[in-house]
Amino acid sequence: MSPTRSGRRQTVARHGRLRSPHPVAQFFKLVAVSLAVVLVAGIGIVGYNVWSFATNLNEDAVALEGQSAVPPDIGAIEGGVNLFLAGTDACEPDYAALFGDRCTGADSEGDLNDVNLLLHISDNPRRVTVISFPRDLMIPIPSCTREDGSAVSAMSKQQLNSTFSYGGLSCAVKTISQLTGQNIPFAASVTFGGVIQITDAIGGVDVCIANGIRDPYTGIDWPAGTRNVQGLDALQFLRTRHGVGDGGDLGRISNQQQYMSRLARKLVGEGVLSDPATLYKLATVGVENVTPSQSLTNPMTLVQIALAVKEVPFDEIVFVQYPTVTDPADANRVVPNRDAADALFAAIEANQQLVLTGKTSQGDGTVAADPTQSPTPEPTESADVAQPTTPADSVALPSSIAGQTAAEETCSNGNLR
Repeated sequence: MSPTRSGRRQTVARHGRLRSPHPVAQFFKLVAVSLAVVLVAGIGIVGYNVWSFATNLNEDAVALEGQSAVPPDIGAIEGGVNLFLAGTDACEPDYAALFGDRCTGADSEGDLNDVNLLLHISDNPRRVTVISFPRDLMIPIPSCTREDGSAVSAMSKQQLNSTFSYGGLSCAVKTISQLTGQNIPFAASVTFGGVIQITDAIGGVDVCIANGIRDPYTGIDWPAGTRNVQGLDALQFLRTRHGVGDGGDLGRISNQQQYMSRLARKLVGEGVLSDPATLYKLATVGVENVTPSQSLTNPMTLVQIALAVKEVPFDEIVFVQYPTVTDPADANRVVPNRDAADALFAAIEANQQLVLTGKTSQGDGTVAADPTQSPTPEPTESADVAQPTTPADSVALPSSIAGQTAAEETCSNGNLR
């Protein structure tokens, strides 16, 4: 195992770090990962037309098969809780023309869950871990029930992103629940078109590109530097894999994590969440573009989730990639790294602080941003100099687990091939 990033959820020196502010709604940072639930949560926080919003949410809400409900309560949700977020490639009429063969060719039938995130909120002390699962992950798929009541037989090995086509959001949740051993009472999904509308509503996000990105599959041909991406550009940035790292899905995941962290900082640092009018607008757009589970349609539940994490600082929010190894049967696919995954979920179950020891990306999709602070001085011989310590309840994750905290600054490791 490589040396740990010293301190409590700290990072290695090559990563730039930001101060961990104390915002009113840290929940928004996390669910901003999918660009969807961040807006749904605004319904409960803002308090405008709550029941009208709730009615709209109920229209297409999905029942989650095999997941135990969280008991109702007042105040913050008690204990640890999990929320699943999916980004799907549905070919909506208003946007289908933008995606070529995906929406007109042989692959146009059925929706795929190309982005899969499990957000875990721990019990006290509150910590948040966001786990990204590769779309190319080959795993067993359980028997699922479709919306029309028909059943899909269990499969011993299928690609994760096929679960939406088998049984929708509920099947994706059931699959991740079986893989991780976690109960997942809450879930939501957002489509291509939803991402476009939501990023337009927030005025885009400034992302860092360490090298130029050229990807003919998404139409990106951008130079190095800082770039504001919104609407279609933001969606294509989140979708690109040929343009970053080694061209695989693992590099794309870390590129998405860079976007998530910078979106989180925009929502807090630029006052988006403190402006009721803006937040109301975001909530409206979110409701129109998000499909939630039935368990997320109660505005009070959204408030409870927000209360549970409202004081979690950036450096206590950890984005990790579910650990994988190359599939022996197909070099273009991956399978679980069971030992590393067991270590990750054991630490989560014990509510230990996660100390990252590996790279920010398994697929070289990101690199460290240039440090924004002065180099750390060399230690002296004086016995009075305090040395870094590791909290007693922390655990060093295996170096095979890639990721970053929301306090770290990374940049897209673009390529021009």
